[in-house]
Amino acid sequence: MYRVRPLPNYLVQRYHGWKATGYADNKSFYKRLATEGQHPRAMVIACCDSRVNVIPMFGADQGELFIHRNIANLVPPYAPDGDHHGTSAAVEYAVRVLKVSNLIVMGHSHCGGIKGCIDMCKGKAPDLEAKGSFVGRWMDILRPRYDRVADIADEDAQQHAMEKQAIVTSLENLMTFPWIEEAVSAGTLTLHGLWNDIGEGELEHYNPQTDSFHPV
Repeated sequence: MYRVRPLPNYLVQRYHGWKATGYADNKSFYKRLATEGQHPRAMVIACCDSRVNVIPMFGADQGELFIHRNIANLVPPYAPDGDHHGTSAAVEYAVRVLKVSNLIVMGHSHCGGIKGCIDMCKGKAPDLEAKGSFVGRWMDILRPRYDRVADIADEDAQQHAMEKQAIVTSLENLMTFPWIEEAVSAGTLTLHGLWNDIGEGELEHYNPQTDSFHPV
């Protein structure tokens, strides 16, 4: 552990600035969060992309959203095989322990993970094809969907279409979890699919009746 180093100065300075202002001005709120626990109404499964920030987008305060981020906002199918499943664990905790009433999968434009998946499907990403590529094997979750966008000639349109396929894939995979299917059937949990255009600040929602996305 000798390789571990202190935080970069710019992060230390920002922390102290927050502690002196944001925390100091709302100390009782933070004390309450610590003692009363968290009671979020919604879980958001978003991408790790640093350009995607659901907190300001929805005007949320701390404690309002239970957020899980991974590459390309993917949810794997239900697989209780005893292996490590970070996303499945987060979903389990949100639904079975925190009892969230809304579960949102939010994708976005210009997603690097999606671009990598497309490149793999086109035979242009040998590094991702390697068995030892964590990103490549993670994107295998989405890979079967490429057939649905393969005929789209425009690269940007194909990218956006695949990003939306990732959202639909995750929504479908969520329903393979028995306790999610049970909660949805009981009306205590609602699933939502969203796609964010980073550059335009637009948000679209998925309509399962038409199998298409529409502006929020």
